[in-house]
Amino acid sequence: MSIGNKLKIVICGKSGLVGSKLETLFNSKHNDVIGLKVRNDTPIESIAKELEKCDILINLSGTTIIARWSDKYKKNLYSSRIDTTKKLVDAMKLCKDKPKLFLTASAVGIYNSIDSHNDDSQNFADDFLSKLCQDWEAEARKAEVLGVRSVQMRFGVIYAKEGGAMQKILPPFKMGVGGKLGNGSQMVSWIHIDDLLRAIKFIVKTPEIRGSVNFTSPSPLSNNEQTEILGKMLHRPTFFSVPSFMLKLIFGEGSTVMLDSKEVYPTKLLENGFVFDYEKFEDALQNILK
Repeated sequence: MSIGNKLKIVICGKSGLVGSKLETLFNSKHNDVIGLKVRNDTPIESIAKELEKCDILINLSGTTIIARWSDKYKKNLYSSRIDTTKKLVDAMKLCKDKPKLFLTASAVGIYNSIDSHNDDSQNFADDFLSKLCQDWEAEARKAEVLGVRSVQMRFGVIYAKEGGAMQKILPPFKMGVGGKLGNGSQMVSWIHIDDLLRAIKFIVKTPEIRGSVNFTSPSPLSNNEQTEILGKMLHRPTFFSVPSFMLKLIFGEGSTVMLDSKEVYPTKLLENGFVFDYEKFEDALQNILK
């Protein structure tokens, strides 16, 4: 499958950072890009109609993870991901001409904080976020039974000029009040948005790739190292820090996203010949600050 030929691409969750960037990318190649909203009351038959003769289905749906996780919010996090994915797979069952490729978002939050991980690692965390990712991926993998190639994209922290994590990180650093989060020893697995988009293009034209794929730079680094690089490149002090208790106070259980260590490597992409444009955090930051 080549993005050069006109493809029918359906994106669920098109309004977010990744979705809007993908829409621009695919439209620039004159593909037919359709945004799909899946709500609780959306009939499966109407979803199936949209998916008929679709080449690529991309599922990015989900309530934002950076928030305070009340019990109600956790239900939203769960249903906006798992229920939506289940509906998409059920709709595919009704299609005569099913999607060729089903790409679903997931996250490196699936892994534990102790080990380092490649794409085949089964050392998952025993917490809400990991369980969420495991259930999300399990629903997506059911598409394989229907003969649809299924890829679960385990995103690291996404860095971009237009949004994502950098939008929250840069302002305090620019004001000279930036610093480490917690004790700063936690490993951060990250990816530049351009590499993420290129990796999706790469997967589209590499049929051997299926299953879980780590979308992270080959160079994870600690929050301490990241803080040091930010201070150096912005010429700002970095002696302020946000203590763990304060993050827990603000975000509750949601603070695990910022405080848990994730050391993740994109083995599957690299072994298949993918080359990162932004392998080092310094290069990614330089591009974003330009």
